Amino acid sequence: MTLHAAIVIPNLNGGDALLDAIDSLVSQDPVPQVVVVDNASTDGSISKVRFAFPSVHIIENSTNRGYAGGVNPGVQWALGRGFTYVGVFNDDAVAQRGWLQELATTLAQRPDVGVATSKVLSADGTRLDSAGDCFTTWGLAFPRGRGEVDDGRYDSPTDVFGASGAACLFRADTLRAVGLFDEDFFAYFEDIDLSFRIRHAGWQITYCPKARVHHVMGMTSSRSHGFTTHQTMKNLPLVLYRNVPTRLLCKIAPRFVLSQLLLTCWAFRRHQGRAALTGHGRAVRLLVEKRKDRENILSTSVLSLGQIEALMVPDFPPHRPDLDLLRAVWRKASSMTNRNTRDR
Repeated sequence: MTLHAAIVIPNLNGGDALLDAIDSLVSQDPVPQVVVVDNASTDGSISKVRFAFPSVHIIENSTNRGYAGGVNPGVQWALGRGFTYVGVFNDDAVAQRGWLQELATTLAQRPDVGVATSKVLSADGTRLDSAGDCFTTWGLAFPRGRGEVDDGRYDSPTDVFGASGAACLFRADTLRAVGLFDEDFFAYFEDIDLSFRIRHAGWQITYCPKARVHHVMGMTSSRSHGFTTHQTMKNLPLVLYRNVPTRLLCKIAPRFVLSQLLLTCWAFRRHQGRAALTGHGRAVRLLVEKRKDRENILSTSVLSLGQIEALMVPDFPPHRPDLDLLRAVWRKASSMTNRNTRDR
């Protein structure tokens, strides 16, 4: 099988995990062109890559540009060289044999699909990290199946809202049409934003359960206290504002504000209140800057308001103890409202 694919790995002090990730990719059949974009690592990992994998193309950033900035230069390089498919892959992930062929075969057989996403498992393979991404009518995103035992419930191919940036394969023409990751996100939810834009452009996103990857969950976020909290508070409002039309936004925004207030309180309990507040502040500044982006995305969308809402899960993200209080209050209020409506 001839396959013209490039796989881009963003690296920040990935160490031996990066070598394992590359080894799993060059062991695929057929072998893709691997591209590593280094975010100013200081651990010597790039020197190790040059020695162990001379075929890998390396791009070195002078500063840490996050996930988005650590992927985009590699994607641009691949698009400029005419690759048919361009994948992204975490530096702490390992692909099983047949991973790439499963994703590429799906894209070849379904011209309506812009990106195929993987079954991402924990490092030991017992639990799920992602079976595709979801977006809710509360303005919150979550990986389908995260933390659940891999017991076969997610073994059927299906179209999903979004593709996980940990391991997925894009049709190059899709990226040329909708653009790359927004680097203002830096890290987290930039894959949700790009998936939203792909859906606006009319492509499907599909989940391929036989394309299996093992991922060391949370390795990046564990390097900096409060990093995930800051990025979450900063980036979720950007996804919502850039991609949701005004009529639907008015419906979702009050719920979103409630959830953000609760998440901020939860952050203070975990001694990450400052990270949450600085994230909110940065979000406000970015929302002003993103007005033109919003206009461009929504003015070119091929989806109706109903189709956009149908992409969303009408519930809270599961397995989130930080949202349990809001979930309980909301369901009780909804139950009382429905009871009163029936009694009239």
